[in-house]
Amino acid sequence: MVKIALTGAAGKMGRTINDIVTARNDCEIIAGIDLVGEQYADFPIVKEVYDLPEKPDVIIDFSHPSALESLLDYCKINGVPIVIATTGYTDEQIKQIKTAAEQIPVFFTFNLSLGINLLVDLAKRATKVLGGQFDIEILEKHHNLKKDAPSGTAIMIAEAINEELDNEMHYVYDRHNVRKQRDKSEIGIHSVRGGTIVGEHDVIFAGRDEVITISHSAGSKQVFAVGAVNAAVYLCDKSKGLYEMSDLLSEA
Repeated sequence: MVKIALTGAAGKMGRTINDIVTARNDCEIIAGIDLVGEQYADFPIVKEVYDLPEKPDVIIDFSHPSALESLLDYCKINGVPIVIATTGYTDEQIKQIKTAAEQIPVFFTFNLSLGINLLVDLAKRATKVLGGQFDIEILEKHHNLKKDAPSGTAIMIAEAINEELDNEMHYVYDRHNVRKQRDKSEIGIHSVRGGTIVGEHDVIFAGRDEVITISHSAGSKQVFAVGAVNAAVYLCDKSKGLYEMSDLLSEA
């Protein structure tokens, strides 16, 4: 039985993950970490990671970028694997995550949905065929409570495409103050915030007289919760290193 500690336990994703884990027989949540500290399940919720009543087999982080440093420090000191599913990290924080993976197992991805990771794979294949001939634009839509823009998933898609193009592209996030023709080396990334949209991503390949669009729409946050729990169970017996969804899928 994999023992999980859950950060952001009192939030919407934390509660969804609790529902997923409760329905499984291969893992359990032994404690939650949340500044709110609302007790809604049969596991204790503490305010700081160092207040955990016992050492977990793995930590799932669905909290806030500000919690990263203490989480990584705890995991490195105690040899605890961590699944990082929070978004909005700075480049410096991403560097910290990669450095931590030199000591402990770290599962880090901007999106834990199986469908999104399939979209990324299809976008990479399309780029191999169409790159250089088609303009590439990424459109992401999320609910009106999401604070970061563009989404981490949009950035993940852009970086996967850019790798296929030898990292020769640059990103343009806003065109309203740019009075010039579109540069062929651009990947446009656009954000929409409104209502209760869980998450929608479109990758648009626009060529001469034809447009190809690859789309993904998440109907609920459960797709991310299921992925996070699967990642936690997968990660708990792994050696140090940086893992992502493609690693998990390769062993499925």
